[in-house]
Amino acid sequence: MNSDSDLQIAGDILEVPHLLQAPREHPATVAEFVGLARSIAADRDRWRDLVRYDATTRWYHRLAVGPGYEVWLLSWVPGQGTGPHDHGPSSGVLTVLEGTLTERTGRGARALEAGAQRVFAPGYAHEVVNDALGPAVSLHVYFPGLTEMPLHDAARCAGAERESSAPSVPSAPYEAVGAVNA
Repeated sequence: MNSDSDLQIAGDILEVPHLLQAPREHPATVAEFVGLARSIAADRDRWRDLVRYDATTRWYHRLAVGPGYEVWLLSWVPGQGTGPHDHGPSSGVLTVLEGTLTERTGRGARALEAGAQRVFAPGYAHEVVNDALGPAVSLHVYFPGLTEMPLHDAARCAGAERESSAPSVPSAPYEAVGAVNA
């Protein structure tokens, strides 16, 4: 055996199974929660038939729950919105599955098209509205699970956003349309 071989330098990886990390059953990091949202978004068969549109109120359905997190599916007809709010102690990942939503913060407004993701920290204040002419569907992962959603008046929302603004995450490979970058 050549003394400069990879096996000689690093050793046989099969001889050190304790170094291999077992895959996690549930996400535990922000990146893993983003990955969870992307994998659910890509699995249209998992959520497509669950979507309902309600002209009187935003429709929502808790799609999944795990230790310390929950996943919600929401639909929006034109004109529906959240009002200015934050998510209390929860962080989150917002993924637009279909249509276009508008996010308003103290820094302005931005259109979030299908495939766009936003990651936010506890206390991040914003308003999400369907300003488009067609319906929209979104996926929301909250960690820990959503226990409160304090509403703000519009002026307070504009000034209450913490400096740790929500970065955009490039769209997933499942849908390369309309990625929003910060």
